Amino acid sequence: MIQRLARSGIARLLLAVLLGGTLGLWNPPLAIQMKPLSELFLSVIGWLTPFVMFILLCSSVAKLVGYPGSVKLALRMLGYWQLVSVLSLSTGLLVALTLQPGNDSHSPQVAESVTHTDVITQLPGMVLHTLEQSLILKVLLAALICGYVLGLSGAAGAPLQRRLDQGVSMIFALMSSIVRFAPLAAFGAIAFTLGKYGATAAVPLLKFVITIYMASLLYVALILGLILRLTGLRLQRLILYIKEELLLVAATGSSVAALPKLLDKLEAVGCDRQVARLVLTGGYSFNLNGSNLYLIVAMVFLCQLAGNELSVEQMLLLLCTSLFTSLGATSVAGSAFVILTATLSVLPFAPLEMLGILIGVERLMKCRSLTNVLGNCVACLFISRWNGALDTEKSRQMLGRPQRRRRSLMFIGR
Repeated sequence: MIQRLARSGIARLLLAVLLGGTLGLWNPPLAIQMKPLSELFLSVIGWLTPFVMFILLCSSVAKLVGYPGSVKLALRMLGYWQLVSVLSLSTGLLVALTLQPGNDSHSPQVAESVTHTDVITQLPGMVLHTLEQSLILKVLLAALICGYVLGLSGAAGAPLQRRLDQGVSMIFALMSSIVRFAPLAAFGAIAFTLGKYGATAAVPLLKFVITIYMASLLYVALILGLILRLTGLRLQRLILYIKEELLLVAATGSSVAALPKLLDKLEAVGCDRQVARLVLTGGYSFNLNGSNLYLIVAMVFLCQLAGNELSVEQMLLLLCTSLFTSLGATSVAGSAFVILTATLSVLPFAPLEMLGILIGVERLMKCRSLTNVLGNCVACLFISRWNGALDTEKSRQMLGRPQRRRRSLMFIGR
């Protein structure tokens, strides 16, 4: 029993978190020095992310060029991603307006006024700026073009497609090797957070953190739960099915680290391999529900701290602008904070320097990454079912309503 626990990835991660928290409270100066352990892990994952995205997406697109209904699949993906982006932003806005996380105290600074004309004239430049600044968007665009051209090449491109498949296997093997160091990264991250900020350092921002988690729970339970129900599957069973990957994401803060195992599990549950790769890989940049929730709640929080009560027109403006700026987000840790900065620079509803107060709770935003991963898994299952690329019998057997055991008739005669 003890040996089995020692080999369990979940047990090692939990032990690392426990030891990191203990060190952070017992010896804060030493704990702060553990920060490079998590930063190095995240840096390596971040460096590999463009390669992972390019190889997976290019390989999938090349094979889907001749796939029946590939254009329909692409349109359905884009439509789904935009719909859930609107739903996640709307959920975050409603929860933030209900809980009012920043209304306890007001900053004496006054936010600048923003009109519809200001933002409309800035939209083209904002889209171009997003494309210029986001490396992942450039990589995804290049992968789409290369994959499409490779798919059209037919037999001439077959050797290159085989090399790409070999590259996918090599990348997954490399990622699996790196993930073995996840407990060390989790230890460093937890130790640094508690050592630097302490157990009560985030009290002024506690309401903001609670609002983020409440918005995430509400979105996961209602929206993602409903989407899965439409496919005949259960959210609780999906969470249990990928619990190891969710714990990895929560402990390390990197959702890319769980990508290889998530693909394997989604294929095992009945998703077509190429469709799963395309939806899940693309979703890591275009379907980040948790990042959308964080973006909108943080904007409302900063506006309330600045004493700026948003009007209905400003709320609609905030939603529309966030749809554009969120395109620059990626699954790499810290990208959501960068997108928040870009959004606040376009809509100066609060002073830009107020962003500094959120840095202290940036590492507590575990719900952001978890919601991103869950949202992409749900998208993969839903779009696969919608496109007829899901083995419904297998998926319902593993993730559907559990079968209740019927009592044996032999007991009736006793």
